[in-house]
Amino acid sequence: MTKHDIKLLHTGQELLYTGELLIMRDAAHKKLHELWQKKEKFPFDISNHIVFYAGPAKKAHGQIIGAIGPTTSARMDGFLQMLFENGVIATLGKGKRSAVNRQMCQKYSCAYLVTPSGAAAALSQRVQSIRVVAYEELLSEAIQLITVRDFPMIVATDPTGEELFM
Repeated sequence: MTKHDIKLLHTGQELLYTGELLIMRDAAHKKLHELWQKKEKFPFDISNHIVFYAGPAKKAHGQIIGAIGPTTSARMDGFLQMLFENGVIATLGKGKRSAVNRQMCQKYSCAYLVTPSGAAAALSQRVQSIRVVAYEELLSEAIQLITVRDFPMIVATDPTGEELFM
């Protein structure tokens, strides 16, 4: 998915996404935010990625990844400007977000997507590969890049700022 593709999305639209997702949670956001505030370079290029707020569970023998479901997105709203200014095209998680999300999606022509919560085991079956790209020392909160196939998503906030959750 490209920035152009994101600009064509509409609130309520259902997607089956095939491509890459960057898994990031609180600790990784805080580390990147510190670098951003100091105007220092990130340890990898986050541009043209979708950031998935998730924490994969420990994988069983023979699995690519453990159960992986979305975490609540609203607590990440303070990091949106940093992400979007650095080229992230969308975020993916669950739940309603603050007005900051709507404003940032509109300002940067980005989107907020949601994926089913409570379906972590089923979502893990859509993951084809996983690798740590930064902050390995954070263990389960390390930034990881996953490749997914037919990953279900719904557009919750489109690039015009229209929202699904009112």
